[in-house]
Amino acid sequence: MNPLVELQKLGQSIWYDNIRRALLETGDIQNKITNDDLHGVTSNPAIFEKAITGSSDYNVAMQKLIAEGKNPKEIFESLAVDDIQHACDLFKPVYERTNKIDGYVSLEVSPLLAHDTDGTIAEAKRLWATVNRQNVMIKVPATPAGLPAIKALIGEGINVNVTLIFSRESHGQVMAAFINGLEARAAAGHSVENIASVASFFVSRVDSLVDSLLEFRIRRSQDEAEKAKLSALLGKAAIANAKLAYMDFKQVFSSDRFAALKAKGAQVQRPLWASTGTKNPQYSDVMYVDQLIGPNTVNTVPPATFTAYRDHGNPSATLETGIEEAKAVFAELAGIGIDMKQVTQQLQDEGVKLFMDSSNTLTDSILSKQAILTSGLLDRQTVSLGTYADAVQATIKQADKDQWIRRIWKKDPTLWKSDEAHQLIIKNALGWVTIPDLLVANAGELAAFSERVRNDGFKHVMLLGMGGSSLCPEVFRRTFGKREGFPELHVLDDWRSVHASAFTAIERDGLHGRERHGFAHAASAARSGI
Repeated sequence: MNPLVELQKLGQSIWYDNIRRALLETGDIQNKITNDDLHGVTSNPAIFEKAITGSSDYNVAMQKLIAEGKNPKEIFESLAVDDIQHACDLFKPVYERTNKIDGYVSLEVSPLLAHDTDGTIAEAKRLWATVNRQNVMIKVPATPAGLPAIKALIGEGINVNVTLIFSRESHGQVMAAFINGLEARAAAGHSVENIASVASFFVSRVDSLVDSLLEFRIRRSQDEAEKAKLSALLGKAAIANAKLAYMDFKQVFSSDRFAALKAKGAQVQRPLWASTGTKNPQYSDVMYVDQLIGPNTVNTVPPATFTAYRDHGNPSATLETGIEEAKAVFAELAGIGIDMKQVTQQLQDEGVKLFMDSSNTLTDSILSKQAILTSGLLDRQTVSLGTYADAVQATIKQADKDQWIRRIWKKDPTLWKSDEAHQLIIKNALGWVTIPDLLVANAGELAAFSERVRNDGFKHVMLLGMGGSSLCPEVFRRTFGKREGFPELHVLDDWRSVHASAFTAIERDGLHGRERHGFAHAASAARSGI
């Protein structure tokens, strides 16, 4: 049983929150469509930045665009549109087989237009025409400026993926904009059939922020009962928020108002669970899929979560269970002074800022890649294999035939060993293949954690490791130094064999008073082997 395939039987479509030219050209996406019943793809500027500047997939195309005198914005759009068109073509059979419910590929409007209604409408219409595929979705943020743009675009018959939704209130406004757009289109005498839209409701980031607020209180509480009450709420807010939003969705789209549009062939605007990679390693790596399964929903999963769910997902109808518990979570959070409206507004504000910042980062990254491509550096390497040339070429062909790369990404241990004991060890050791995706996806949360450590007053951090787990941070420490206002990093390699004097020396240097006492406690614990 493939858990990803089983999800579709429960009414949930799985989309892939990633795109890269190699995935399209090597057959990886097609394999996911065929074997995992993948129903769509979402993209954003950060995903494209990683794909374009973090691989050689686009080098030839970029060199051609550079020679044509294209600027970074034009280079990005040309590369992105090519990928989106290719992906749309791959998903066309899904689009037709599902009666135009699924098979969509999303392309985002410029992040710099997040507060510009007219600019968003114009850009979305231009991208829609440029891509020229019926199964493309144009992503528009759920900002105050984005809401009227959503209505206008739906009225034009353009498929819209509404992004950056964190609250039930925002979700309600998005659903209203969608229905208003359909009604305006119908009133103008146009068909409302085959107009697709999803409301991208962000999940894990809610837990990241709420948990940080809870953990802050837990660390400062001296009351064990209070600590237990606060701890019981960890990892609960995001799922509760999404489940209550789904109840809102059911109410809106079962109303008499939408029934009139449905009679004319209108589709519902499905909730799309976004940001469903687990940020906290203490939680299940598939929790934001397993706990949000229900009819008329989409879950767009990042690569690490996709692989994890295929391996050990537990598909069952969970979305409409525990609704009273979800309401209780919100009531308890309110009771301890955590305002979910404030939390979700902060998340949307931060999301929009990151959304806009990504445009500048993308431009800088393309300029850097352009400089490398035009410098001649990539042409300076040659390989002379001598008598090994034929063997190397034969091995490369065999690797391609047997799909070694795809199997490594799937953490397939059969490439190395056949016995189960070794396969378990190898599979666990292959966790590194999805680490880059996990870190990029969690960059915002890691930055927020760093800020929280600084704001909590920590001045020193001691890392105890062995081999790469300490040597890599040591290289970073020496390379980048100490950032003003942030803790100083101390690294001990192979710490179990380090003499206790090494701990006391670090403890002694620059540590005084209360700060020193806390560090001494940590050093004492380390010396005890904890």
